[in-house]
Amino acid sequence: MSTEATKIQVPITTSVATATATSSASGASEQTHEHHSKKNKKAHHFNLKVPKGTKDWADKDMVIREAIFEKLVNLFRSHGGVTIDTPVLELREILEGKYGEDSKLIYNLEDQGGELTSLRYDLTVPFARYVAMNGITNIKRYHIAKVYRRDQPAMTKGRMREFYQCDFDVAGSYDSMVPDAEMLKIVSDGLHSLGINEFKIKLNHRKILDGIFEVCGVKDEDVRKVSSAVDKLDKLPWEVVKKEMCEEKNQPEDVADKIGEYVKLHGHVRDLLAILKADDELMANESANTGITEIETMADYLEAFNIESCISFDMSLARGLDYYTGVIYECVTEQSAPPKDAAKKKAKAKAHQKEEDASEYVGIGSIAAGGRYDKLVGMFLGTNSKGKKAPSIPCVGVSFGVERIFSLIKQRASLVEKIRPVSTQVYVMAFGGGKDWHGFLPERMQIASKLWEAGIETEYLYKAKVNPRKQFDAAEKSGCPLAVILGKEEFPEGKIRIKKLGTGLTDEGDLVSVDNIVEEVKKRLSEVNEDGVDQVSKLLQDL
Repeated sequence: MSTEATKIQVPITTSVATATATSSASGASEQTHEHHSKKNKKAHHFNLKVPKGTKDWADKDMVIREAIFEKLVNLFRSHGGVTIDTPVLELREILEGKYGEDSKLIYNLEDQGGELTSLRYDLTVPFARYVAMNGITNIKRYHIAKVYRRDQPAMTKGRMREFYQCDFDVAGSYDSMVPDAEMLKIVSDGLHSLGINEFKIKLNHRKILDGIFEVCGVKDEDVRKVSSAVDKLDKLPWEVVKKEMCEEKNQPEDVADKIGEYVKLHGHVRDLLAILKADDELMANESANTGITEIETMADYLEAFNIESCISFDMSLARGLDYYTGVIYECVTEQSAPPKDAAKKKAKAKAHQKEEDASEYVGIGSIAAGGRYDKLVGMFLGTNSKGKKAPSIPCVGVSFGVERIFSLIKQRASLVEKIRPVSTQVYVMAFGGGKDWHGFLPERMQIASKLWEAGIETEYLYKAKVNPRKQFDAAEKSGCPLAVILGKEEFPEGKIRIKKLGTGLTDEGDLVSVDNIVEEVKKRLSEVNEDGVDQVSKLLQDL
């Protein structure tokens, strides 16, 4: 190497060394600063909980809920329903003014890109918007989706801030009370299919209520306010409701007393119709007369559907939502009403600042409800090209409250305990040993694939070689009823064992041909379920 080259290299090397040293010192300084910064900075600890009024769903709860959905979807389809889905967000103006006093429970969101939006409160208003927006004149639709209400939660009673509704609605012009009666048939059949047999469907008519209020002297502008007070009679005694009417709704005491004479009436549809028709003052009122006539028409259809025995014609039912225009109904059980000492329990919870959950002092409430809303679609239609208001589309529907129904079903603890969170029916295993034993992993995959193709839920351990005990433990954890066992000596000869699990027996199982494995497995699975009914179906048979 030349002297010139050496002279050139020396300063370069020195420069690099100096730069490296400076860089190292700088890096060390930064690392020290970062170390102290991290040391002084407190670690963030997450509060691992879900928002108030919501919950995670998993394991057996999901199995039960999916079974509820399946039952209701099959019912809705049997009545000719087609399904739709709408956004969880709606423009705020779409939801405003549709829910009366309950509007305060809507979740309003921040301005996003110049649009004011809200989380949907129910599935009915979005459906009406959908019908109007798409120019639909008739449709039978069902919709299962989450809705949101900023209400006081009662988690063990199925009263939540985020929950599912299962809706069935009919839009279109038909003969009076025909689709309305079918809605009550859907309610009755739906609850029976879910094993809920002790229930009562409360029935009323908004036009009858409006007529009663007119006859009793309520001003037009006060009708909805008084109606919302009457709607609380399922939770509060008449004395409390009357006090609200007089003090908060500004009704004279004699008006409230006269209303009380009517709203305390309830009973069999035909019996109460006779009482109302004998009231000359009420029958002289156009609104009440129309409602009574329609209920009389419906009575024939309820008898045709053979569901009149589960209907209670109840003058106290008001349904607080503003959009109802005709027949209204809700389904209740013994658990729907709050406990008798609800006021005492509520006061105690408030005193101890334990109002996060209202389960102790509220009931489940209605488990299904609905009614006729003939003017809701028309609110979104505006005017046509001639400047005239476009016609509205008559609608009637019903909504099942899944979480409330779920809370009833969960009370059957002994049957819930037997439900498996995993659907696995068969566990494929392999037994063998010795130096040449490789665990039959590809062979287990082949058998599992055959069973999957036959629609049989199947698992196997994701390990090449595994001892029998671990395979049985995995099968036991999943709760599956059958094991298919590939033996080192038997499988190469085209034989395979099927063993029933959970019996406590130490037998080796039945030896069958590999070629017949699907048929043999199906045969034994049909024998496993008692009377051919699985545990989820048994849970939903009788409540």
